[in-house]
Amino acid sequence: MASNYMSDLRSDTLLSKVPAVTLYFWIIKVLCTTVGETAADFLNVNLNFGLTGTSLATGALLVIVLFFQFRASRYVPTIYWVTVALVSVFGTLITDNLTDKMGVPLEVTTIVFGAALALTFSVWYYNEKTLSIHSIHTRRREAFYWLAILFTFALGTASGDLMAESLGLGYAATGLIIAGLIALFAIGWRLKLNPVLSFWSIYILTRPLGASIGDYLSQSKDEGGLDLGASVTSYLFVAGIVALVAYLSITKRDMIGQNVDRAVAVDEQKGGLWQTVAVVAILTIAGGAFYHMRQLSLQDSDVSTQSTIGSTAPKTSPLGDLSTFRAITQDTLDKLNAGDQRGATTRIRDLETAWDNAEARLKPKNSAEWTKIDEKIDAALRQLRAVNPNPATEKTALQELLDGLTYSI
Repeated sequence: MASNYMSDLRSDTLLSKVPAVTLYFWIIKVLCTTVGETAADFLNVNLNFGLTGTSLATGALLVIVLFFQFRASRYVPTIYWVTVALVSVFGTLITDNLTDKMGVPLEVTTIVFGAALALTFSVWYYNEKTLSIHSIHTRRREAFYWLAILFTFALGTASGDLMAESLGLGYAATGLIIAGLIALFAIGWRLKLNPVLSFWSIYILTRPLGASIGDYLSQSKDEGGLDLGASVTSYLFVAGIVALVAYLSITKRDMIGQNVDRAVAVDEQKGGLWQTVAVVAILTIAGGAFYHMRQLSLQDSDVSTQSTIGSTAPKTSPLGDLSTFRAITQDTLDKLNAGDQRGATTRIRDLETAWDNAEARLKPKNSAEWTKIDEKIDAALRQLRAVNPNPATEKTALQELLDGLTYSI
């Protein structure tokens, strides 16, 4: 009877809908994460879709691709990885909409998506009695799998942005921290940390890692990057994805093999529950302590800055002194009025960088006011980075931004 069961299991898993977890898997996952990030920015800013338009377009594409993914009777590399890329974009956009459109703090979205992911895993295990990533061979398990992946991207976006932006660490430092955590989980897996726990932990962490790599490659050298630009970075990563997926489609190197029963048994080794509780507790305590210390450091820095400005300096905004941002915006508008489109496009990148770097210091002062100005900056960025920029609409967006940066008491 046991022999018949294993025979049936092998028969089912030959039709597994997901790839084997190999080095190729992690490389393509990081590449898809980065492309998803840059593709969302391209649609939002360069093509002027806006956040809502980008979300609708990406959501529609995701539904179409998921239809083909669920309809397929086996793992098809092209369909699977296109689905991952689109889930990456859509999961990121869920967080961005909550943060930018609805003003939900990143601290809240991080907790909410963490809870949503935990609930997904709980319901998945309750119904299937397994969370093994080697046993995705029924539609219900596949549905749980993709829902979990969606929440990992949303959680990875929220937690990564919380570290890089709200806590002011920047993407380079965040990337190094995330890479260190991934290394720890990889070592833990080698030392018998539960495979399912190790897999999903690393899967969540690869999202902010991919974003950090993309930012490092695309940002200017003045900002600590390699200045390849978003377009070139996207082309390079898409080429890498296409080459690897084509290679795997031909060689079948990432197909789940005949020893799947052994892999499932390893995934389901005892100790997964208490290990998960211990890891979550450690990360929560360490993360909470770091968050508290970082906030205190930012507050001390803000007090020091205000002392340097002087008590007699006029308060121009609930956010404090915004003269630097006004100067960059005015400079951008002056270049545009002089017919220097390229110079204006380059100059407004300085505004984007300065605003992002100041987010951790400014946003806690008045989240509503920060969001209003952030939306005006996004609008100006979309106009100046449009494929076919219109000087009239560019100037209007910049003037509205200037008005927003000027606050009358």
